[in-house]
Amino acid sequence: MMKDMASSSLEDLCLHINMKISNIKKCLLLRDIGKDDPRKPVLRKIQNDVILVHDLLNKMENEVKQQEKQKDSLKEMQKAAEREQKEAQHLLEHIPRYLPKPQSCNTVPTVKHKGQTKSVEPNTEKKPAKEKKVIKEAALITTEEFASVPAYLKGRITYDQINAVVQEINKAVLGKYKILYQPLKSMSAPVRNLYHRFIEEETKDTKGLFFIVEDDIKEFTHLKLDKRFHSILSILRHCHRLREIRGLGLIRYVIC
Repeated sequence: MMKDMASSSLEDLCLHINMKISNIKKCLLLRDIGKDDPRKPVLRKIQNDVILVHDLLNKMENEVKQQEKQKDSLKEMQKAAEREQKEAQHLLEHIPRYLPKPQSCNTVPTVKHKGQTKSVEPNTEKKPAKEKKVIKEAALITTEEFASVPAYLKGRITYDQINAVVQEINKAVLGKYKILYQPLKSMSAPVRNLYHRFIEEETKDTKGLFFIVEDDIKEFTHLKLDKRFHSILSILRHCHRLREIRGLGLIRYVIC
């Protein structure tokens, strides 16, 4: 049995040595082929193809890296878009009924009333544009302002109720000052009576200000001048939308 094992080991060693010899012969053969002039063009072509394949592999590797970077960037963009979509959906589901807007002013052309003297105008070919007067309005209350109102002022009054009153107050201001800027000759008797009342209610303290009184609210709106209304006026004073000027038995609500 020991003899068989020795024989097998010797055969394996011979096989290994023969494989090495065969590999050496192949190397010598390939070396000799490089010296063979007819085969040189084929070898050069193979060499060029190997170089081209190597360059192509490098380009493919760079492209794969770029694709991976782009994939990572797209993932970040997807996450950001999902966050923005959630925020937009939240805003869509919680849109307040009244959105805050910049303080607006309505304009009406200035018209000279009967008895007013005309100013001296330069002698030009074109008539100057008519001067326009602005009517100041109160801005709506923002949600941040509403949150800052003390609880004892708010009570059970809601955000929407406050801004509904602001809109009605603006309606009364517009109604009053549009009449004040009309020419007297174009007014009907009832409107002329309102005009004279407006003039009588003005004082030196209201010069250049826009204000209304409770009679104006009754005239131009359907608001009820009840306890809740006066509570809302307190909130509007707190938020600097209105202030009061008292005198001659009247409370004048001035637009801030």
